[in-house]
Amino acid sequence: MNARAEAAQIGISLSALGYLLAGLGACVAILARDLDEPTGRLALLSSAFAVGLVVIAVVGPMLLRTRSISVVLRIGSVICAAGGALIALAPAYSLVVVGGLCVGLGGALLVLVAPLMLHGPTAAARLSRVNAVASAAGILAPLTIGVVDALGITGRVAMVVAVPPLLALAFFKGADSTPPEPAEAPTGHPVGRTVFLAWLRVVLAVGVEFCFVVWAVARLAASGLSLPVAALLGTSFPVGMAVGRAIGPVHYRSVPPVVFGGAVAIVGTLLVSLPDTPAIIAAGLVIAGIGVAPLYPVTLAALVATPGLNPTRLAGLGALASGTAILITPAALAGLARVVDLRTAYLITIPLLVALFVLSRRPAPVRTPTLAR
Repeated sequence: MNARAEAAQIGISLSALGYLLAGLGACVAILARDLDEPTGRLALLSSAFAVGLVVIAVVGPMLLRTRSISVVLRIGSVICAAGGALIALAPAYSLVVVGGLCVGLGGALLVLVAPLMLHGPTAAARLSRVNAVASAAGILAPLTIGVVDALGITGRVAMVVAVPPLLALAFFKGADSTPPEPAEAPTGHPVGRTVFLAWLRVVLAVGVEFCFVVWAVARLAASGLSLPVAALLGTSFPVGMAVGRAIGPVHYRSVPPVVFGGAVAIVGTLLVSLPDTPAIIAAGLVIAGIGVAPLYPVTLAALVATPGLNPTRLAGLGALASGTAILITPAALAGLARVVDLRTAYLITIPLLVALFVLSRRPAPVRTPTLAR
């Protein structure tokens, strides 16, 4: 399969996943109403993706030892499609929870194979482009759900929009490629330390991103907006993410792209945290989104490109890093918000970004893997 076809497959799969993940948050209140359940019981759906990432971090590499990348992509697409259909149509709470777990597990498989299909020296830029499309799809989810619900039909049925493209991927047989082979590490190169630092960079990048994903609407509501208006303006961050990922990593002289993007994100964070004017907060979310956008693609590409270890294992570590960040960092912000107000708690993203700057001063050597057939 040529590179363009692989990029199209990954772009479609991550776009459908982006739509489902954005829709999970928007569906919580609707599901609580439809199923007559407390909102708190349905809030766990948003953590299903993180749990799926952690599980697939262990299971995924073992699956890739016996199955080609295209087969794993198809398996992930089927599981993710089943999850989307259950969330949209299931009549019982238990089935909706199963649907959330399916989105987490299937989506984690899609995330796992993405860096293995889009490998090589331009991996960061290519991952940024496909994630830009996924971010744009994420913007559409809450808007579509809101419109459908306003028409008198339960808004959660809008989740089925992601099912047809996922099923199309499941029935499309791509080339039976296997994961790229590892290159030898340079003599005397501390592989373990390099991998750990690369893993930690992914944790920090994803942690910052999900602080904004999870708490943007709450920050806007804390400024005095009603929930519907806060939810609408909450799309400011994914809009910024879509723009930033469309631009791609910015390379300026010897400044690492994560430092350039992180500096922009710090400016956005200050605008989100310090003023209490909704318009300025929304502008800050856009700016933060633009800055945060390249952090995950760049750090993930660097991790998977680390010499000395199998890229499949490294992709699994990338999934584990994302799951760890999503489970821990937004919860840490929530804990801090119980001690201080949310606008102050949001400043937690700045030390995370500074730590990312420090770890990015000496990026790991990058090799171009070859694709085994």
